[in-house]
Amino acid sequence: MEIEQVLHMNGGEDQTSYFNNSLLQKLVILKVRAILEESIQRICHLGFPECITLAELGCSSGPNAILPIAEMVEILDKLSQELNIQKPLNIQVFLNDLVGNDFNTVFKLLPSFYKQIQRKRGVASCFIGAMPGSFYGRLFPQHSVHLVHSSYSLHWLSQVPKGLVTESGLPLNKGNIYIAKTSPPSVHEAYLTQFQKDFTNFLSMRSEEIVYCGSLVLTFICKNDEDDACDFFLFLPKLSFDSI
Repeated sequence: MEIEQVLHMNGGEDQTSYFNNSLLQKLVILKVRAILEESIQRICHLGFPECITLAELGCSSGPNAILPIAEMVEILDKLSQELNIQKPLNIQVFLNDLVGNDFNTVFKLLPSFYKQIQRKRGVASCFIGAMPGSFYGRLFPQHSVHLVHSSYSLHWLSQVPKGLVTESGLPLNKGNIYIAKTSPPSVHEAYLTQFQKDFTNFLSMRSEEIVYCGSLVLTFICKNDEDDACDFFLFLPKLSFDSI
């Protein structure tokens, strides 16, 4: 079965859900506000479009799916007033994640979010919809999106890297579904090769979808150069790729 058909964060709102276990991701989203503001200013100073389209890729299912949208709407509202734009903005938002994502939990957050929008003088309306699918493929019509935001999502690869087993079928990364301290160099190389392929494909797809002078704001998980692995992955269950 394809990974994109089964991979998703824990849905719902219980104790083990992404909804209640994503504080780190929230802090990261808040840290990039200045970059979002700079990107939106650059887009809007070329002329406010009648409808500005935003995309949140890898939105998952908790309140963090709405947080970057709320940040961008607030920035647009402030900028509209500063530039004395007479006609309030219309904003279109697409929330993207894989097909197994719990979009229903996100949609339950929208009524209160829309009430907040009504208080914005520079924003006429905001329309939010889901766009299920892998961001390693085309998601939107050509030149239709002004700003794409993605936070802590692009470390998820499109597929299991090739070359993780020997010619005799023995796993090279036994007991792990990530790069660990015990992973041999060939495993590191396999993951790097797959990431390079995926990220190149990601940029190619977005280059077709983003308008002229549009923006990408991407936040990545990176490992410490002094360490061979991302230690937080050690909390994951000990599994091998041939068991999932």
